[in-house]
Amino acid sequence: MNRREFIKNSALFCAGTALVPGYPLSAYAAQGPLVVMAEGKSAASLVRETVKALGGMEAFVKPGETVVVKPNIGWDRTPEQAANTHPEVVTEVIRLCLAAGAAKVKVFDRTCNEPRRCYVTSGIGPAVEAIGDPRVELSHIDDRRYRVVDIPGGVFLTRQPFYEDALTADKFINLPVAKHHGASLLTLGMKNIMGVAGGNRAGFHRNLPDALTDINLAIRSHLTIIDATRILLANGPQGGRLEDVKIANTLVAGTDIVAADSVAVSLFGKTPLDIPFLVTAGKRGLGVNDLEKIRVMRLKAGG
Repeated sequence: MNRREFIKNSALFCAGTALVPGYPLSAYAAQGPLVVMAEGKSAASLVRETVKALGGMEAFVKPGETVVVKPNIGWDRTPEQAANTHPEVVTEVIRLCLAAGAAKVKVFDRTCNEPRRCYVTSGIGPAVEAIGDPRVELSHIDDRRYRVVDIPGGVFLTRQPFYEDALTADKFINLPVAKHHGASLLTLGMKNIMGVAGGNRAGFHRNLPDALTDINLAIRSHLTIIDATRILLANGPQGGRLEDVKIANTLVAGTDIVAADSVAVSLFGKTPLDIPFLVTAGKRGLGVNDLEKIRVMRLKAGG
């Protein structure tokens, strides 16, 4: 079955769930990495249906585990400006982790603008605090809590400091926002890992494709959910102009971060070969960037 046939056969559109009951995830994944691309107007429903299509949060989070949920909170921008992950996406993922039995869910980011403003203006801080569960820990980065580690297979970066919580969590769930970026063309799952890297991140831009591949070798995302409920088409990563924002009402998710990013670039009219860091990641074996080898399940989420 080629990619076009697979997409046609797996485009199970309906008002509610778009899965075939009892159809095993392995039937998709055995043919290549599975990426779910879901559309719908409710962010919470989008998260639920997307995660369900990947086997449910119980497939990723086990009772008693510590989970890092890593959104993009980097900018002093409102949700409408599309520079950060949508707070409703973040909170629904947290709720699913708690329902799966997580003992602790940690939420943080190394921001570019002033941290307190970013957490508040993005809406993520107040939304996470409103969950009101003692198992949820929203925190700012503590510069004393970075640890330098070796990166096996690193090319540009062979030793790099990373945030301790990202290194020690049982599970790492990556929640980037999909947007334009002046240096990397786009920022998606792979680039969101910069938010747990310490040191001088500006130096990454001397060889960004290899640097992004290297940090993703060190910090492996167990699940990547790309927030494209609204996407920033220009003037990223910070944005600010509402005319640069497009409402896409979409999530893209998978366990292969390269495959998820490679599918998400289509929202910007691009292919993986247009994005240097995806070309490098594929060549170096971080994940799959060949669309012919990626199984895309398209869903319509109700709610």
